[in-house]
Amino acid sequence: MTRVTIPALLAVLVATLFACRPRAAPDLHHASRVVSLSPSTTEALAAIGARGVLVGRSRYCDYPADVSTLPEVGGYVDPSYEAILALAPDLVTGARGPAGPALSSRLTSRGIDTYFPVTESFDGVDAMLRGLGAKTGHAREAEAVVRAMHVEEERVSAAVASRPAVRTLLIFGISPIVAAGPGGFPDEMLRRAGGVNVVTDGGAYPTLGLEHVMVLDPDVVVDAAWGEAADHGRISADTPGWRELRAVKAERVVSLRDEVVLRPGPRLGEGLRQLAHALHPEVTLR
Repeated sequence: MTRVTIPALLAVLVATLFACRPRAAPDLHHASRVVSLSPSTTEALAAIGARGVLVGRSRYCDYPADVSTLPEVGGYVDPSYEAILALAPDLVTGARGPAGPALSSRLTSRGIDTYFPVTESFDGVDAMLRGLGAKTGHAREAEAVVRAMHVEEERVSAAVASRPAVRTLLIFGISPIVAAGPGGFPDEMLRRAGGVNVVTDGGAYPTLGLEHVMVLDPDVVVDAAWGEAADHGRISADTPGWRELRAVKAERVVSLRDEVVLRPGPRLGEGLRQLAHALHPEVTLR
């Protein structure tokens, strides 16, 4: 008969106790009521299969179309705290903006989770999608969306790789002139679409004087001033100041009518394709 020593017996008992001890259950809590304060996060939630958890949106959220039936809780910079609370969310999300820190602090004090990711880069958009996937229980679907975006990005990059980079001015406002500057998402979009940004300082969204624009003298002007619909088309050969630009003389002013082109969300690949076509109309993009 094998003799069992006391130390060996204790080891067996300890192992048995740990084997029988119930394991801590993984954290399975996922957001079930979400308010989205930006179009990009609203689109992202729908793209990863989490449209059903949306209970509120900003006034600017317009895609997919059925989100128009959701209650509005204000805008990007002026969300209504009371309107958000009335919807009893367990997660409030949106692009990082001026209202984010203060709103996040107030909501957190009420036990409401917040997620305001920085989306000023392609990597930031990927992280935003993955973050929302994790918070809503749609991590696998989020990863699939990210992979599909990468395929589209690589397809566009390959199509324009052999073309000379086009010196481009991308503007968001005309009065005053607000442009895409270095370090922001639109600047990265330009580079990946086969352009080179003529604005090299002043931050991600600098305000420029017309004299400065004339000095920059871009080959292409991309007009994304959606908020100035009445002024669209005024940059032409008849426009004082602007008519001196080589882009205007060569009729290379492109007006972007669709906001998806520069929206940092799941349709990023589609936007990149449209922008690349605007800069390189001779290139076939499929």
